Amino acid sequence: MSTFEIEGGVALRGTVRASGNKNAILPMIAACILTDQEVVLDNVPDIIDVRHMLEAIVELGGKVQRSGERVSIHVATVKTSELSHELCNKVRTSILCVAPLLHRVGKAKLHPPGGDVIGRRRLDTHFYGLQKLGATVALNGSYEFTLPGRLTGAELFFDEPSVTGTEHILMAAVVSSGSTLIRNAACEPHVQDLAHMLNAMGARITGIGTNQLHIDGVPSLTGTTYTVCHDHIEAASYLALAAATGGEIRVEGTDLHAYWMCHRVFETLGVKIELHKDHIYLPANQQLCAARDFDGSIPVIADGPWPQFATDQMSCMITLATQVEGNVLFFEKMFESRLYFVDKLIAMGANAVVCDPHRVVISGRSKLRGTTLTSPDIRAGMALLGAALCATGKSTVQNANMIERGYERLEEKLLSLGARINRRA
Repeated sequence: MSTFEIEGGVALRGTVRASGNKNAILPMIAACILTDQEVVLDNVPDIIDVRHMLEAIVELGGKVQRSGERVSIHVATVKTSELSHELCNKVRTSILCVAPLLHRVGKAKLHPPGGDVIGRRRLDTHFYGLQKLGATVALNGSYEFTLPGRLTGAELFFDEPSVTGTEHILMAAVVSSGSTLIRNAACEPHVQDLAHMLNAMGARITGIGTNQLHIDGVPSLTGTTYTVCHDHIEAASYLALAAATGGEIRVEGTDLHAYWMCHRVFETLGVKIELHKDHIYLPANQQLCAARDFDGSIPVIADGPWPQFATDQMSCMITLATQVEGNVLFFEKMFESRLYFVDKLIAMGANAVVCDPHRVVISGRSKLRGTTLTSPDIRAGMALLGAALCATGKSTVQNANMIERGYERLEEKLLSLGARINRRA
């Protein structure tokens, strides 16, 4: 089992550059199946989930070439409409290949997708949208989709603003006949980036950045060259870990619009960050103290759909809160298993009360001690790694591959910031 070995007690200091956005690039790779022309993507992170999605392209008959951060994808001919059970189990976004396959060959067969075990993750939005646009769905252990003719535009209302659901139905709608209106759509930065890429390929999408998307379908899309946006989840993770260790860092390659709510959460935890046009700076020598509400109540940090606080940023903020004076209630509304990792923080010495699967109260500041930990999912794994950086003594974080599904060159970046970390295969 791959592991990280960490000697804690060192403040992170230095400069790190944000990688390409994990949650943007995965649907973009699937979108390359929509055209028989070459698509070139820049700023592509070299992470495990990206490798698996590129494997899916090859399995379907496409060609992939990678040179550094640039990836060329060309699906001139679709040789099969079925992805293997093994590949589907490796990456949740394998489901996003369905709409492009329906457009290209009129059918698709997938097995239940894998991904993080953080609670129930519905696929209903995907099935609802595809059926409304004319596809048929059969569930027989595997998922079998067929399309008699061409996808047809429709008015849709999602019962939840699902990110992958919005991305998937957007890919279907852009090549449908007629117009499609999606209400209660997700509008996270990575959803917006996918929409901009599709428009660069010849799609006609308006309302980008809002929860109502209007799409005028086109018969086909062309190739394009597109630069993937930066990963605001990764950037916030490094800021949280640096703040927790009492450090000072500069995260480069960012932009302003993705951090307004994140900035408010840092303020609640007593952390000052400076937002600039192309970077974020975390000053040194901060005395972290949670800010109570105006009436003196314990502050609540809750996640929600964009532009609310991102669920993927919750775990590292909880680790940060263990190093902040005062009490904070974290309310994880979206996934009932995301907070399970807090038990591991308690075992390290954190003063935390798990109220129920969705709420935990953190009372800091706690002195954490090193121990052996296992990463349960990408974000909890990064949070536990952060706790190990704060702790006295040595820690071992097992299942390192899980964290590396979402964080590029993790050991290299942490070493550049002064962390005492060693990865063992």
